Amino acid sequence: MQRTRIAHALLASLVLAALAACSSGSAGHKDEALGSKAAVAPAPKKPVVRGLPGMPPVLDPADVYAADRPNRLSPVVRDFPSRVYVPNTNSNTVSVIDPVTYRVIETIPVGVQPQHVVPSWDMKTLWVNNDRGNTLTPIDPRTGRAGKPVDVHDPYNLYFTPNGKYAIVMASLDRELVFRDAHTMKRVRTVPVSCYGVNHADFSLDGRYFIVSCEFSGELLKVDTEQMRVIGQQKLPFHGSMPQDVKISPDGKRFYIADMMADGVWILDGDTFSEPSFLPTGKGAHGLYISRDSREMYISNRGEGSVSVFDFARNRLTRKWHLPNGGSPDMGGVSADGKVLWLSGRYNSEVYAIDTRTGEQLARVKVGSGPHGLAVYPQPGRYSLGHTGIFR
Repeated sequence: MQRTRIAHALLASLVLAALAACSSGSAGHKDEALGSKAAVAPAPKKPVVRGLPGMPPVLDPADVYAADRPNRLSPVVRDFPSRVYVPNTNSNTVSVIDPVTYRVIETIPVGVQPQHVVPSWDMKTLWVNNDRGNTLTPIDPRTGRAGKPVDVHDPYNLYFTPNGKYAIVMASLDRELVFRDAHTMKRVRTVPVSCYGVNHADFSLDGRYFIVSCEFSGELLKVDTEQMRVIGQQKLPFHGSMPQDVKISPDGKRFYIADMMADGVWILDGDTFSEPSFLPTGKGAHGLYISRDSREMYISNRGEGSVSVFDFARNRLTRKWHLPNGGSPDMGGVSADGKVLWLSGRYNSEVYAIDTRTGEQLARVKVGSGPHGLAVYPQPGRYSLGHTGIFR
């Protein structure tokens, strides 16, 4: 019995010693133990854009133009010489300007009534839209040489689906949207439209639809990209409206449509396609171009020789630049470094180079008659949606 009591006492002592050791050990690593139990906050997830099948992923859902930062040239175009290509509608030529010297270094004969110079989706070719000549003239931007014209009827303007599958010909006189193979230009599907003068367009953030302006009937179309069909149509609430260029806002929530008769810009919710609001900018509002930092939009007012500057964050106009001695600023683009806005002078046989920081006119370059949709090339971006250069 005595031995049993001794054994129990000895066991109790050992247990107490062990507990004390465990307690002192925990106390010695108090901070470490508490730290190991702290919850780790999960990283915020970026919203995923469910884009048009085959379309390159959206880089930033908050900025459609995230790929267009200054001098961020794709390897495809990095070695191309910097040039400004000017289609002279009445001269049936393309003037090629060296943007460093502000001089015309070459004049390329093309088809009848060239309207726009359009970068292809893969950015390897420039297509000259010979509207009345019913052809597209390819130009190799690496060499500057023109290739054999391709037969395409009524190519007033040209766009490309965001997945690079189709070219979309804006057949203004034919009153058609013609979907063609993006490389061979073979007709795939013709979409008749009831409006007059299909003209300019831009695509939604996800590429699943695009908004088209109809300049001669003052209407807008909403077109399903994949199904290749018109899903919405509305007449602008201004008598005599003539909508022109179309651009989407950086956040993808609004479309801006220049109206040369209303003298300003319509602001449209593309998703709801409800009646747009209106922003006066200047007489003959025509072309729309986004700054390289996605903060501003330049609006060419052809009827008064000026450029209005719109601030997206402030949602208002902040400046207006007037060309010295007037002019007719029309279509164009921003230089790769974002420092120069190039615009054709539609009725003055000239091209304007404008400093995007100060609005100062840097140069006036004489070209052929009726200069229209000029292309500054190359520009930053991963692929082209067409017109004079819409890059994403």
